[in-house]
Amino acid sequence: MKIVKKPQPPTALSRFAYRLPIYIYRLGLGRLFGTRIMLLNHTGRVSGKRRQAVLEVVEHDRADGSYVVASGWGAAAAWYRNVLQTPEVSIQVGRKTMPMVALPLTEEEGAEVFARYSARHRVAAKLLLPRVLGFSVDGSEADFGEVGRRMPFIRFAART
Repeated sequence: MKIVKKPQPPTALSRFAYRLPIYIYRLGLGRLFGTRIMLLNHTGRVSGKRRQAVLEVVEHDRADGSYVVASGWGAAAAWYRNVLQTPEVSIQVGRKTMPMVALPLTEEEGAEVFARYSARHRVAAKLLLPRVLGFSVDGSEADFGEVGRRMPFIRFAART
């Protein structure tokens, strides 16, 4: 694994494209995304206002109902910093809205999660990494695991 470029947050038109699923969720059509895309409702760490982000679900544990996502833009992503400060959030997957708590994963846990993700979604992982996230991989499980160590992951677990 090598870094080919530093990931850059979307701007202008690409930002609109990334946010388009938020508007689809607001129209009540979140079910169109199935369980692959979720809407995160969280609190801004500076403003205290309600914020939303759409994230790809990297892993879903049906046994405990938790969802894992990665911050593709790294630890500087606003949603990521927000949930670290105020971990009580809600997520919407399809039509279902659930109160959750955000729990950061360790680097090793991130490596394991991303290795499993890349095994299930090999083409997406190989195309997504260099174009969006700035990593070049050789396709091995070890290489994908190394990428997973460098990306911050959050597990959204049911609030008790």
